[in-house]
Amino acid sequence: MISTPSLPPPSQEMVRLLRHQFGLSESALELGLRQAQQELAPLPVVLWRYGLISLEQFDTLIGWQDQL
Repeated sequence: MISTPSLPPPSQEMVRLLRHQFGLSESALELGLRQAQQELAPLPVVLWRYGLISLEQFDTLIGWQDQL
């Protein structure tokens, strides 16, 4: 049996930020979460790559993460 490591889920604070400040829909967030797990990629990268957040929002999100 081959097992691949999984990424920890995003914090509730990040999910709140994405929903309320960025206006991300529930379906867009679900897509991002699913793809992040499948690709073992960070959620902000996946959201940006799929066009669900802008580059400016991506920068804001990365800056927000760095402050934690």
